[in-house]
Amino acid sequence: MSKQSNNLADINLKIHESLIEDCRKGNGRAQSKLYQQYARAMFNLACRIMNSREDAEDILQETFVDCFRNIGSFRFESTFGAWLKRILVNKCINELKKKKSDLTFCETLPVDIMEEEDDTEYDTDKIFRGIEMLPDGYRIILTLYLLEGYDHSEISQILGISESTSKSQYSRAKDKLRDFLINKLNYGHS
Repeated sequence: MSKQSNNLADINLKIHESLIEDCRKGNGRAQSKLYQQYARAMFNLACRIMNSREDAEDILQETFVDCFRNIGSFRFESTFGAWLKRILVNKCINELKKKKSDLTFCETLPVDIMEEEDDTEYDTDKIFRGIEMLPDGYRIILTLYLLEGYDHSEISQILGISESTSKSQYSRAKDKLRDFLINKLNYGHS
């Protein structure tokens, strides 16, 4: 990490320090301020993982309830946003497992190490519609890796799968998304 980005992380932690301390004391105004700062981003992430606005709203509320209930355990070892995101992602995964969604991961197929170069330009709306069409397991890994910036090691820990499974599922998710964009969403045929 560069010195400048390290300083920005320190500043971010300091900005939230007094707000978090007020939340620990049960200050409703401080809780409301943290909620307002993070709710939209967390809701968008929950929507992408859950693929349901209603489920995302429920997860968001549960996340903040747990956050404020357990804010005493936040130790400023990471940013507050990263800590909150981890709570939300875990809640989403647990909810999908409860629903017995198709969170199946195949360990047996090899991972293609070489990334394909794809010069095709895609419309953002069609990409997000394509992501919504992916099976839950593919959609979650693609969202966590591509959109949220988790690495395969982190994804493997979150989902309880191997790193190679995360990589292979990500590769398959990209292939399936590309197929949706080309064939099912009539790319180039509009």
